[in-house]
Amino acid sequence: MLAEDAQADDRAGRADSSGVSAPVRRLALGIDPGTAIMGFGLVAFVADQLELVDYGVITTPSHLPLATRLQRLYRELNSILERARPTEVAIEELFFSRNVQTALAVGQARGVAILAAANFGLAISEYTPLQIKQAVVGYGRARKEQIQEMVRVLLGLTDKPEPDDAADALALAICHLHFSRMERIIGEQAIGDNT
Repeated sequence: MLAEDAQADDRAGRADSSGVSAPVRRLALGIDPGTAIMGFGLVAFVADQLELVDYGVITTPSHLPLATRLQRLYRELNSILERARPTEVAIEELFFSRNVQTALAVGQARGVAILAAANFGLAISEYTPLQIKQAVVGYGRARKEQIQEMVRVLLGLTDKPEPDDAADALALAICHLHFSRMERIIGEQAIGDNT
């Protein structure tokens, strides 16, 4: 599923034989953390267009000890990072949960994902579920089905991405690419205003 261009070097700033610079290619890895199921989604942003690169889930059997499950998540994430070479990572912020055990497990999986990305020297951005829904759907109280549908539309897919964890990871990557693009534009305007 991983597109060949995801493995290619980032060509940002290189000029072709005509002297025209190649478009900047950003590749965001969205991570929906979880101990049993961790979703991942790779979305490229090239020439103002979103492009699906890859998505899926990493699963760990519940009968394994927690340390083994976390180690498996770490190894699989490292494999994805090594293969895809994303330029940035987005991960869902931990929100308070009524179920303390679930919150702890998600927090541990989140820590594994942050460590894996940090070991690759990647910038890591964190977003709340509200920010993700607003960036992708335009409504902070959007349902899962609405998020999946908008991810499908934004990435030009025939079918909604499944399972939910993978769709959420794609939504995270899209959210990050939108937010960081807006931050860059605002920053460039501020610099222009000061000159």
